[in-house]
Amino acid sequence: MKTLFQLVATLLFVTTVYSQDNIDELLAAGIADAQRFTTDYIAPANEGLAYGLNNGWSNNAKAPRRFKFELSIIGNASFIKDEKKTFLMNISDYENIRFPDNSPSKSVATSLGNNDPDVSVIVTYDDPIFGNQEVEVTLPTGIGSADVNLIPTAFLQGSFSPFKGTQVKARYFPTVNTEEVNLGLYGVGIQQEFTSWLPAEKLWPVAISGLVAYTHLDASYDFTETGIVDGENQQIQTEVNTILAQLIVGTRLKIINLYGTLGYINGSSKTDLLGTYRVSNGSFTSEEITDPFSIDQDISGVRASVGATLKLGFFGLTAEYSMGEFDSASLGINISI
Repeated sequence: MKTLFQLVATLLFVTTVYSQDNIDELLAAGIADAQRFTTDYIAPANEGLAYGLNNGWSNNAKAPRRFKFELSIIGNASFIKDEKKTFLMNISDYENIRFPDNSPSKSVATSLGNNDPDVSVIVTYDDPIFGNQEVEVTLPTGIGSADVNLIPTAFLQGSFSPFKGTQVKARYFPTVNTEEVNLGLYGVGIQQEFTSWLPAEKLWPVAISGLVAYTHLDASYDFTETGIVDGENQQIQTEVNTILAQLIVGTRLKIINLYGTLGYINGSSKTDLLGTYRVSNGSFTSEEITDPFSIDQDISGVRASVGATLKLGFFGLTAEYSMGEFDSASLGINISI
């Protein structure tokens, strides 16, 4: 689980892809420029994570019998599309950054991509002794440099049927607490089979259900001990909140059921760079920056999926493929009681 989160932490910010000079010199260019670049750099990763957190809420349109309980272990992989690997960096959006060849804009890597060859910028900063100074900085690459083309997520999920046609659901990611990493994920949802309200419901060839679900992720990664930049209490804190509204249509068979979904995701993410950073401005001077910036992002989009569930007694398997801003595949193991 720790390895999984460390990959997610890499997606959410630049702790493992910025060298010491990258952070030092980009912060020296000014908080506004550093925040602007980081916002575009991590936006696709936050979006991909939000989509991944909302996979697997449903594995059937047909509601189980009243008082039935189901426990699932679900793993997901969101696939990274080429358009999520780069963004257009417009120099007009920056105050103290330009390209060495004075290009007005260039396509550069996001946290999901890779700059090959390297892309450099010229950073201008104000030195109290020498005045305006310039330094060339190589922009960070992303996880694409390690041939990583997916965003993984995993969680435990349980559901209970207190009433006919109704399922109350909850999901959870086992808590990770180490000296560097803290992670917690939970979600709650309710699914209602509309066809259970109809007369002679069992004669209908398909079941139709609706789902509303909320998911919350809290994560932090403390990188003070890495010595990337001199300072104290340096960490990234990320919070993701999403709501999924989804319609599910599926067969009503006993052993194998096919289903399809159409849903809408709406949510937000907040990533804070916290702590104290002593940023070097040239060889003789430095500036201390505390809690440099916070990045807020709204996330929304339509998703559709197709899936199949195999049920053998109390044991079941679910496979699902979802299409949206991030296509993804998920596999679930279900145990019914």
